[in-house]
Amino acid sequence: MREIDVQTISDAVRELCIRINYELSGDMQEALMKAAETETSELGGKILGILEENLKVAKEEQIPICQDTGMAVVFLEIGQEVHFTGGDLEEAVNRGVARGYTEGYLRKSVVRDPLDRVNTGDNTPAVIHYQIVQGDQVTITLAPKGFGSENMSRVCMLKPADGEEGVLNAIVSAVKEAGPNACPPVVVGVGIGGTFEKCALLAKKALTRPVGSTSGKPHIAELERKALERINELKIGPAGLGGRVTALAVQIETYPTHIAGLPVGINICCHVNRHIRTVI
Repeated sequence: MREIDVQTISDAVRELCIRINYELSGDMQEALMKAAETETSELGGKILGILEENLKVAKEEQIPICQDTGMAVVFLEIGQEVHFTGGDLEEAVNRGVARGYTEGYLRKSVVRDPLDRVNTGDNTPAVIHYQIVQGDQVTITLAPKGFGSENMSRVCMLKPADGEEGVLNAIVSAVKEAGPNACPPVVVGVGIGGTFEKCALLAKKALTRPVGSTSGKPHIAELERKALERINELKIGPAGLGGRVTALAVQIETYPTHIAGLPVGINICCHVNRHIRTVI
């Protein structure tokens, strides 16, 4: 049994919050560079150039990439041989988020109640997902999510008869209706299967994959390719002002489901698709 003080988790979360809001992960930077090379619209190309310049300035000046520094979504993969000491794990995670957003001068966007709308003042609480895995390590994945794109996401409870074409139509329709509101070029996370809530979680988790990676299932990898192609045929383009590159990637995760259902979760993320991971 390996003991880990929860303060170690808190310190790691603080660091991740600051780092990923100042510097986009390498896979996203590479995806934006490739997009700039393939964009055929002159205006679209200029916008992608501005986005690249913004990333450069944010990194050099150590300031947020985007003014919406998101609601902290934390995935914890906890080895079953780990024993936490020194306090409550969830409190430690939220303490790390609070420190990161306060000490990193990041915008605090979380309200304590969805109706009374009083700001908590430190961007807590985070949305935390736990998974118990083998081993004696803890993997922390942080994905701050801005709400311009989050608001454009959806869950579709399709019928099995809708099949692959129904799934494709749901994905493309979501991006089409989002238009410029999701700050394209976007990354589209998709979850297929499970239940109402499971497909949404799968879609969220799909956004944390390296951008441009493909599913290990050949038929799902082909579905990712088809969806990306159809989305880019919409010609919404960078910032919604027209062009070839509306999406940088479509990433799909699947799970077994009931014989009577075909749940599909679609979680759209803007061009600031923040995700960072560390192992303790």
